[in-house]
Formats: sequence, C-alpha cells, structure tokens
Amino acid sequence: MRQFLSTPGFKPTLLAIFVSAGCLPAMAATTTTPATPRAASDAAAAKQSDQTMTVVATPEDDFKPGGNDLVPAYLDGQVAHGGRLGMLGEQKAMDVPFNIIGFTSKMIQDQQAHTIADVVKNDAGVQNVQGYGNFAETYRIRGFDLDGDDMTFGGLSGIVPRQVMDASLIDRVEIFKGANGLLNGAATTGVGGMINLEPKHADDVPLTRIGVDYTSDSQIGTSADIGRRFGDNNQFGVRLNAVHREGETGVDGEKKRTTAVAIGLDYRGDRLRTSLDLGYQKKTFHDARLGVNVSGVDFIPSVPSNSHNYSQNWVFSNIETKYGMAKAEYDLNNYWTVYGGVGGQHSHELGDYASPSLTDANGDATIGRLDTNRIINNFSGLAGIRGSFDTGFVSHKVNFGYSAVTSRNNTAWRMAYGDNAENTNIYNTSNLPNPTNNLSGGHYSDPLTSGRTRTQGYLLSDTLGVLDDSVLLTVGARHQKVVVRNYSNATGAEDVSTRYTDSRWMPTYGIVYKPWQSISLYANHTESLQPGDAAPNTATNYGATTGIAHSRQNEVGIKADFDRVGGSLALFEIKKPAGILDSNNYYSMSGEQRNRGIELNVFGEPVLGFRLNGSATWIDPNMTKTEDGAYDGKDAIGVPRYNYVLSAEYDIKQLEGLTATALLNHSGSQWADSANTKKIDSFTTLDLGVRYRTKINQNDMVWRVGVDNVTNEKYWSNIDGTGTYLYQGEGRTLKVGVTYDF
Repeated sequence: MRQFLSTPGFKPTLLAIFVSAGCLPAMAATTTTPATPRAASDAAAAKQSDQTMTVVATPEDDFKPGGNDLVPAYLDGQVAHGGRLGMLGEQKAMDVPFNIIGFTSKMIQDQQAHTIADVVKNDAGVQNVQGYGNFAETYRIRGFDLDGDDMTFGGLSGIVPRQVMDASLIDRVEIFKGANGLLNGAATTGVGGMINLEPKHADDVPLTRIGVDYTSDSQIGTSADIGRRFGDNNQFGVRLNAVHREGETGVDGEKKRTTAVAIGLDYRGDRLRTSLDLGYQKKTFHDARLGVNVSGVDFIPSVPSNSHNYSQNWVFSNIETKYGMAKAEYDLNNYWTVYGGVGGQHSHELGDYASPSLTDANGDATIGRLDTNRIINNFSGLAGIRGSFDTGFVSHKVNFGYSAVTSRNNTAWRMAYGDNAENTNIYNTSNLPNPTNNLSGGHYSDPLTSGRTRTQGYLLSDTLGVLDDSVLLTVGARHQKVVVRNYSNATGAEDVSTRYTDSRWMPTYGIVYKPWQSISLYANHTESLQPGDAAPNTATNYGATTGIAHSRQNEVGIKADFDRVGGSLALFEIKKPAGILDSNNYYSMSGEQRNRGIELNVFGEPVLGFRLNGSATWIDPNMTKTEDGAYDGKDAIGVPRYNYVLSAEYDIKQLEGLTATALLNHSGSQWADSANTKKIDSFTTLDLGVRYRTKINQNDMVWRVGVDNVTNEKYWSNIDGTGTYLYQGEGRTLKVGVTYDF
C-alpha cells in the first residue's frame, strides 16, 4: 500500500477506498499521493484477496508540464511516457514533437540495477559501451556516443559523477532520443540523444527503507533511503540516500567498491519552489578486467571464459566525485514563471590502467600500463522565463532561457610501452610485474591544466496550438557558442594550433498532430553544436579536443497512449562529423557519420497483472565524406544494425505478492574497424527473476532474486568508437536483495 501512495506529482481529486467487511478496518476517504497513476497494477496486489478497492482519480490532470513535476508512470510505476526536455522541463511525450521515455526508481529497485547502464538496457535505442581503456560507462543512442560524464542532472550539464553513476541515488532515468542542441545545448556530447537523471526528493508519505543485497561472486551491499516532509502543508522536504557495496565479482580476482550518499532538500510553496541536491560518490576498481586492444590484428579473437581475468593485480582505478545542484522556480502569476539553477562537480580520477594488445589468434599479447591522474572541475547554470498566452484562436507556450557549462581538465600521465611492455596471453594469464614507465606527460603529482571548454547558448521557443491544441507547432532556435582551449600539461602553455571557437544559430522546429486523444503524429528538425571528440589514449594527440561538430537530425513518427498501453514508432536521420584515427595514429574529425533508422517502443499492461516493455531499433550507420573517400559507404565502428529488447512481468495469482520477471536482449553484429574487415558477432542474453512482497509488523518487505545472463553466454559486447578496445560482456550473475520499510 505504501508504494501505491507515494508517486510525486500525483494528487487525485477524489480517492474513495471501500473495504469489504471482515477484511480490514474501514478507512475514511482521503486525499493523498499514490505511486502509480494508472493504478491497475497496484490494484492487482489486492485483487487476489477479499478486499474490494475502488479508486476514482484524475492524476494526470494535476501534472503541470514545463517544470520539475515528474511525468506519471505506467507499468506498476516503472515506465513513464515522457520526461525532461532540457530547458523546456518535464513534458508528456504525447504533447511534444520529440521521442522521450523515462524509467523510475521502482524499476531500478525491481531490477536491482547498480549503475545507469543496468537501467538503460531496457531500451533497444541505447547501447551500453565501456570507455576508452578505462572503466567509464558510455552509451550509444541512435548509434552516436554519449559520454557518461555528459548526462544531465535535473536538466543541468556537468554535474553527474565521473565515468560511473550509482543508480540507487536516482529517482528517474530519462532517455531523450535524437539531436538535442535546442534543449540541452550545454552538453558536450550526445548527438544521438541525451540521458537525464532526476534526483530523489521526499514524497508526502514518510519513508524509512533499509536494504541489503548480494551480487555474485561475493559483493555485499547495504543501503538506506529516508524521506520526510515537514510544515503545515508539507512544504519542506528532506530525502537522504546512502549505499555501500564491495566485494569480488564473477571475474576471478576482480573487486569493486562503491560508497555514495546524497541528500535532497526542497521547498514547495504556493508560488516558490526550490531544491538543493548534494552528493558524494567514490568508485574503486581493483584487478578489474578492461578491454582487449585489437588495433594491431586483422581478426576478432575467440571470447575467453566469462570468469577468466586477463587483467593484472596492479590494475586499479579510484574515482571520487563531489557534486551539487540548486534550483528555483517562482510563479509571477498564473501564466508566467521564472526559473534558474546552478550546479557543479569536482572529480579526481587516479588509475593504473592496462589492456592486453593482441598479437596473434592464440591469445598472445603484450601489456603495458597507463597511469592517469586527472582532476575535473565543472560549473553549469541556466536561467529563463516561460509562460503561456493566447493570440486569438492560437495558444502560445513560450520559453526564453540561457544555459552554460564550463569545464577545466587537469591531466597528467605516465606509461610503459614498447620494449617495457610485458608478454601475456588473454586465455592463459599469469601475474606479471608492473612494467617500468618509459614515457610521461605532465606533472603527475600535481597536474597542470590541460584543457578548458565553455559551451553557452540562448534559447527561444514557442509552441503554438490550434484546434483545441490538437495541432501543436514548436519553433525555436538557440544561439550556441563553443570555446575549446588545449594546453601543454608539461608547461601550461596554450597550444594555439588546437584553439577552436565557433558560434551559430541552430533552428529547431517540430509539429504534433492529434487526430484522436490517444494518437500523436509528429515530425522535427533539430541541430547540435558541440566540442568534437577527445582523442583516445592510443592517439598521438591523446586528450586533445578535435575541433567543433555541427550535427543535424530529421525525424517523423507516431505515438500512442491508450491508458493501459502506450508506445511510439519513429524514423530518423542524423548527420555528425566523425573522428577517425589515421595511419599515423593521429585523431581528427575527417569524416561524417550518417545514421538512418527506425525505432519501435511498446509498453503497458494489456492484461491485469501482466506487464510488457519492448523496443527495437534498426540503423544504417553509414560513413560519408571521409578523407579521400577511403571509408565512404562503410558502416560506422561499433554500431549494430539492429537491437531488440523485451521485458515482461507476471503477477502469480496462486501466491499473493509474488511476481516473475524476464528481460531478453539481442544485439546484432557490429564492425570493429573503419574498413569493415573485422566483425563482432551478434549475441543474446536472458535475465530471469522473481520478487515477493509481504508484510512484517504491518510494514512492507520485498525480496528480489534475479539471475542476469542465465545461459552464461560468452560474447564481445562492444568496441570503442576508434576500433581499439574490445570489451567482453558479463557472465551469469546472481543478485539477491531485500528491502524493509519502517
């Protein structure tokens, strides 16, 4: 019942609960905050008993688009058909000419997701990719990379902790698909889409939840989630989340540790709404398996055993981040609202990385080392005013705003390569001494500034509605400016040859037509302007930002929302300047990647107690305008032509509170080099699980047991965008967790 009564932003106008005689004490009708706007799934928890529950509510009528109120959710509160559109705030997908979907904290809990990658695997349009020789989580949306560092937090760029973000601190994971320069202009990557993370704030119902979890081989975690509201009208809120998890994974000798805490404070007044979110996270990896460098061979090696570790016991990474965000909204009157926010982060990454460089099909390789000491300081902000008015029979929703993000990167490195590298084998690996460094860059103990970027822009948009808003035309433009400066990490002097500055107006326009209330037809054109890709650590210009990229997207599609089920179908084309390693290992933007594709999403509860979430993506990732036409017509590196995802949940009637779950992922083959001579095979994984909800002393207790990759499939999951590092997918993993609400 607690879950049913806890979704933010759902305030029913009438909630009448009738309890039949002999089941529970009679309850007076009340007004509260339920957890899922489509209450079918929560009613299923009571349908197997003798209770009679009737709910009459108008939850979505209370949702106010454009602000920070979260879009109501489907699927037992797991999936939301909508999310944050950057500076345009939270929006229902049916009302905007863009493609967006949100996954909630309930899905994070039910699937026992540890990081954001565990959440977004529920969408076929998002491909999980590891970093360039490190432990970073990177994502490909519509075939284009989005660095994990560039995800937005409450709509602000530059705040999310470096490389890997723990999912337990997050209320929503919202995926925007497509070029998003107008909406998220300050982001430095993400041409194919954007992932926005929403922090947790207190609900009207008090919450005290503790949890314990186990992940094979021997990771033990504990967590706490505490929320309270205070004041005569519950206007003050406090939400505290904390997690600690550590131990060995299913890879021999590999150890991971996470310590994270976040606090969210908020105020909800009649006109003023404010929030302050502060967080700390430290991620540690020891003896952890990285990728295999296949740039020196003309084949893809056989996949080693899932439990085999071809890393070394001196490999490690410590990533510590402090971050924060403050936001405010004030209603000038019933039609106009001013808003603003600032945020930032300070991250320190210290690591000793090593990936075997393959030399033959027997698995022989050499292994060196790369020591990295990196300090990152980001600051971002936004401010604006939004409002609504009518001109005759045309309604207007306008937004004028400014956003910017600045980043300073202090990086120093040391490495062992060439004659100093050790010999190893990826199938038969022994412990080796840490190689002696024979090359360095910068002051390792005290890194100097090696790069600065500043991205800023003004946004002006208007959504015009006619015919009772059955036709909605969105027109907008952003004047975007991007400044890139690179510096010598040895002397601090600027490298003027890699100085980049560019600015331009970027138009966006789109239209939504609703022939019926449950159907939306839409189309859009949008653009992005952002710093080019940073050169990978295999490039002679490692770390340098390679120019400025101007990207464009066109998209058409249809969306449906039938209350119990919803979905979308989209056709798109995106063009983006592409970075390529030349024969001298110099990385530059010397090509263009043109992705054309189709996306399908379906989700809902077609039968009471049976929930589905499915999606499919088909992409033609074509390279064009490459230097001397060398790779024209080839597929882009690491982009499968198709991906499928299907998840299902079934409430088992014979035992009240028991639910069976399944998640099937299938990825097509992908090319591992620009010439399309090396191919990674397709793969399929299946996750199965159960959860059981019961009560102890009138309080909710939920048990969750899941097995990821139940068939223990061996597969190469992805390769980085330069065709250098090949990464292995995770083997069979057991997850067990229990939460108890006081």
